[in-house]
Amino acid sequence: MLHRRPYLSACATGNAGRVANDVHWLTTLAAGLAIVAGTAACAPLAATPAPVSEAPAESSAPVADVFGVTVRGDDGAYQFSVEIASPDTGCNQYADWWEVLDSDGNLLYRRILTHSHVDEQPFIRSGGPVTVAPDAELWVRAHLHPTGFGGRALRGTVAGAFVEVVPPPGFDADATDDLPRPDCAF
Repeated sequence: MLHRRPYLSACATGNAGRVANDVHWLTTLAAGLAIVAGTAACAPLAATPAPVSEAPAESSAPVADVFGVTVRGDDGAYQFSVEIASPDTGCNQYADWWEVLDSDGNLLYRRILTHSHVDEQPFIRSGGPVTVAPDAELWVRAHLHPTGFGGRALRGTVAGAFVEVVPPPGFDADATDDLPRPDCAF
């Protein structure tokens, strides 16, 4: 029978390293024999619980995530198609807009979503024209009513690719109050 240990101290690295999950019991035995054979100053390997999280705790509030952005059109008048996944339940909780911001957090374009997408997840909605230079750095993010922003955002250029990013603290502080704002139809 195979025994699996979540994490084992790695004596050879001064107990600082960690051995990956799913360590086979023979690896554990070999490491233990190496300790007994030549490293008396090092404590024996012992199973330790896997860390819960090394990252800061995330909010449990629901969010809307942007998973894809495609752009087409002519210089200065681009159409954006944005793929969003959101935990819509109806007008009480739904992705109510997506928007394009410049690198300073200024709102360039907001696409209002006038209804929830309970049975259509993820979904893609297009909008524009967005007047930007092809090499301008842009942010695309989605807003969830009533909790706001906080989900996955993408950053990139029309001429290049969009990649997942975490906005810096204070980014876009004023853009949320900009109009237009939605009314939910259903």
